[in-house]
Formats: sequence, C-alpha cells, structure tokens
Amino acid sequence: MDQKIVDKIGWFASIMGIIMFGSYIDQIRLNISGQPGSIILPIATVINGISWVTYGSLKPRVDWPIVLSNVVAIVLGAVTAVTAVMAA
Repeated sequence: MDQKIVDKIGWFASIMGIIMFGSYIDQIRLNISGQPGSIILPIATVINGISWVTYGSLKPRVDWPIVLSNVVAIVLGAVTAVTAVMAA
C-alpha cells in the first residue's frame, strides 16, 4: 500500500483516539462535582498510553500519530484518576 495512504490512516486514527480520550473530560467534570467514577479505566489508559508512547518513540522513525494521541491519553487519564481519588 502507498505510504502516503498509510500515513493518512495513521493521522486519522490519531485524531479519533484524541476524540475518544477527550471523553474523559466529562468524567473529570463529574469527579470535580462530587460524583467520582472508577479509577480502573483511567489508570489502565495511562499505562497503555505510556506503553504506546514508548513504542512510538523507540521506532527507527518516531511514529508521531501514535505518540501524540497517547500523550493526550496519559494526561487526561491521569487527571481523571487524580480527580476521582480527590472526589472520593
């Protein structure tokens, strides 16, 4: 397959991942308003994000779509976990 097409698919998947991880913003809002959620999924998201950022960074050519979308996952997952603990 043409590398340009593969790159476009990678960036599309990255944008969709960021949108998906953006759903944590609503949970952060609920946590802050006193309705804490589980911290299991956000912690799993942080661990998964760290794994993907490490993988994407260690490739011969940094895989930016993977790295960028998973940095968002790490940040939002961590904030969600912290606000869930604080609200509990």
